[in-house]
Amino acid sequence: MLITGFQKSTLLDYPGKVAALIFTYGCNLRCEYCHNPELVTIPCVQSTVIPEEYIFSFLKQRNELLDAVAITGGEPTLQSDLIPFIQKIKDLDLLVKLDTNGTNSKIVKEILDLDIVDYWAMDIKYEEEIYKQNLKGKIEYEEIEKSIELLMNMAKDYEFRTTYVKGIHTLNSAKGIGRLIKGSKRYYIQNFRPGKTINPGLNNTNSFTPDELIDIEKIVKKYVKEVEIRN
Repeated sequence: MLITGFQKSTLLDYPGKVAALIFTYGCNLRCEYCHNPELVTIPCVQSTVIPEEYIFSFLKQRNELLDAVAITGGEPTLQSDLIPFIQKIKDLDLLVKLDTNGTNSKIVKEILDLDIVDYWAMDIKYEEEIYKQNLKGKIEYEEIEKSIELLMNMAKDYEFRTTYVKGIHTLNSAKGIGRLIKGSKRYYIQNFRPGKTINPGLNNTNSFTPDELIDIEKIVKKYVKEVEIRN
């Protein structure tokens, strides 16, 4: 596993749980609003990789204080040894949350079949039309649809979520995303926060106002059972 970030404790990444947070290196998308550009655009060197031995030594020491491990990225499903890594965590009787962009439905299905992830979070980047524009020539759009369907039908628990960026997303985006995940269990709306991003030109003007976020929430609620604006 190429692990280039490790947070020993977080209350924010696994709902209702105390979790350690692992960041894997590498992603197959280049979202300009990504807040982890160092995991995507900067070459990975061995000196920045955190050894698995260190991770598991810490988890064993803090086992009684932790409920879970959350794995994010980057895109974790690109890691060839992700499944045995998760299985090692489960051997410690810890819950596992896995973040994904849904572009690797084969691995999503394999993990679901093994029943080794307790909570999934899939980023829904765009509505169908914009997905197809951005994925063209790189990833088949059907991968996104397959992953959504797999999580809705097979996951123990899951959420879908979108970071809304003014200039990239509109109210029509919310409608399209709602249709894409229609009938799903849970959806979180996240407002863009300026900061370290792949596109350094993004700033405060790319954030939605509270009233605009409420309008987005109202639209998606027509399609999804539970919708919430996440601060």
